Amino acid sequence: MTQISRILGHMKATKDHSITSMEAFQKFGATRLSAVIFELRKRGYDITSIPEESVNRYGEDCKYVRYRLNMKSVKSVEK
Repeated sequence: MTQISRILGHMKATKDHSITSMEAFQKFGATRLSAVIFELRKRGYDITSIPEESVNRYGEDCKYVRYRLNMKSVKSVEK
């Protein structure tokens, strides 16, 4: 099983069908989630980038992206 298939499986299985870079690193050791998302998009999966903001451990504002899988695209890609 590859990181790509693990991350895709995670996105399919989670309630909101999404993942962030931090989640990908913690769960799968994936340090380049954007490369995985690029590959999945190239394969035909519809994945939306949703900007989010939070506060880091130092109390500073930080921005990151949550990638959300459109489940309708899964059916068309995996025919």
